[in-house]
Amino acid sequence: MHLKVSPNINGDYLSIVHKYKDPASKISKTKTIKSLGYLEALKKSYADPIKHFKEVVAEMNAKEAERKAETAVRLTLNETLTPDTSAGKRINLGYAAISKLFYALKLDGFFTSRDRRFKSNFAMANIVKTEVYSRILCPGSKKRTYELKDRYFERNNYKLDDVYRCLSQVAELENDLKLWLYETVTALIGKRNTEVCYYDVTNYYFEIDEADELRKKGVSKEHRPDPIIQMGLLTDAEGIPLNYKLFAGNTNDCETYRPTIAAAKSDFSLGRTVIVADKGLNTSDNIAYELICNDGYIFSQTIRGANAELKAYVLDAEGYTDYGIEGYRVKSRVYPREINATDIHGKKKSVRIDEKQVIFYSPEYDKRAKYERAEAVAKARDMVKNPSKYNRATSHGAAKYVQNLAFDKKTGEVLPDAAKLLLFNAERLKEEESLDGFYAIVTSECDESDGKIIELYKGLWKIEEAFKITKSTLNARPVYLSTQNHIKAHFAICYIALVISRLLERTLNGKYPISRIAESLNSVCGTLAGENIYVFDYCDEVTVCVEKTMRIPLTKRYLTPKDIREIVGNTKKY
Repeated sequence: MHLKVSPNINGDYLSIVHKYKDPASKISKTKTIKSLGYLEALKKSYADPIKHFKEVVAEMNAKEAERKAETAVRLTLNETLTPDTSAGKRINLGYAAISKLFYALKLDGFFTSRDRRFKSNFAMANIVKTEVYSRILCPGSKKRTYELKDRYFERNNYKLDDVYRCLSQVAELENDLKLWLYETVTALIGKRNTEVCYYDVTNYYFEIDEADELRKKGVSKEHRPDPIIQMGLLTDAEGIPLNYKLFAGNTNDCETYRPTIAAAKSDFSLGRTVIVADKGLNTSDNIAYELICNDGYIFSQTIRGANAELKAYVLDAEGYTDYGIEGYRVKSRVYPREINATDIHGKKKSVRIDEKQVIFYSPEYDKRAKYERAEAVAKARDMVKNPSKYNRATSHGAAKYVQNLAFDKKTGEVLPDAAKLLLFNAERLKEEESLDGFYAIVTSECDESDGKIIELYKGLWKIEEAFKITKSTLNARPVYLSTQNHIKAHFAICYIALVISRLLERTLNGKYPISRIAESLNSVCGTLAGENIYVFDYCDEVTVCVEKTMRIPLTKRYLTPKDIREIVGNTKKY
């Protein structure tokens, strides 16, 4: 209903009218609900008749909406189920939160504008967004995602063959996509903090036991024999991804560093950055690269594998000061270091640099190191007493604490002559225990305080968590695909899902981890009861928070298809 002002020879005439569609003719018509009178006459009773009656109409509309909220649903109590009863009947609505960020990043426009290039008979945006929704909410194979595509309130009329054709197209757009995401994320959240960035490497294994240019046998983080692929990931200071790069599975972690960082610096025109990474990336070539680029680094440094001079400095009690909590200690020094970097001709060249070394002691780290070592020590002691119980494979972790150990090259068994001479290496254990609780950080930022260096290094958990998200929540591995284009597209979709996951956490002010958010959103499902009513049966504090923060109504028990279309449609406006 609305207030209608009709010009007339005797003046403006006010009335309350209602527009509706005639069910027979399907033509829009207007019905007068109440005639109010001429404006000039009404001014005798109301200071502002138009304002007054607009308020009256608003109140009438509110009462009408409340009246319509009470709807009777007719149920057939003896109705039975058939195998296809659930098909298309139960839908998810939690995906609306992901949809809002997908469209806020204008990814629909990115893919739609590139459809012409491939002249395909499907819309890339429809397939990719469904893949992203499912990758976050209920990850599975591409075939499984296709089978469940109708659980979302979308017009998904593509075929399974279209999904695989789409993957080939997405692979070609990989670099454009990363640049698009960098720019749209920046536009969405404002200037990003890239003065400090985090970098790490992980790998993903394949169920298909075949090798090619990407899939290679390598050092698997899961200690699996399957072919793997390496991924280098760079994030900003908040842990929101900046860039990723794929490498063959047999690529050393340290060799992924420079290509990934260089691509980000070039593509996104980043200023000076300080890269934080763990000891696996701490090589002379990577350090030289950062210094040549006038950038900085903060790397962890192995102590047990360090030279005698650094070990002596760590164990020397002089110079340590208390660090916050009782028992925690820290000291530092600026120390000249010789690095052997590779020059442009591929030759090693010795370069002297000044580097700050920060040594930190943690009682908790001390206890954890001893706890984690206890099993290997117990196995080593048992191995000395019962060598026949062990072979090369089963002695993993314990062998370093056993002296005179030798294995048969063919069988892997402990050699009989060596078994008689086995001794527990108490000196090795004593040396390792003396270094428990200490860790070292090396950095180019010599003028930065010890506390700041430690704080920045501890932020590395953000990228470690990002990998955890991709492997658990997003279920990025095992990878079931075989062609290189499909593999690249798979990780591109996982990357989109990771970016949106991080933004979702940020939008909810960091109150919940993405695993909790995904679980809750995946549970917001409704069942079709009758012809025009969906009944929803899940609500928790996460969905309430999403509703309040993102203004997406996820707590209503009853919704009509029109209501759902409106909710989903609103997430696509930007």
